[in-house]
Amino acid sequence: MKLKITQIKSAIGALEKHKATIKALGLGRPNYVSVQPKNPQILGMINSVRHLVNVEEVEG
Repeated sequence: MKLKITQIKSAIGALEKHKATIKALGLGRPNYVSVQPKNPQILGMINSVRHLVNVEEVEG
């Protein structure tokens, strides 16, 4: 199972650690999309920036 992560809000004004997490997820601007494997590390990263991203499960 994979996760489709879409950045829905800008990281301007966000904490530096949140900006770094967005970059580590392969995002950078609103409406950018990244597909990542579903594992505890990725889920933890998503949890820390949940106010900036939208997440959907996809087959793959």
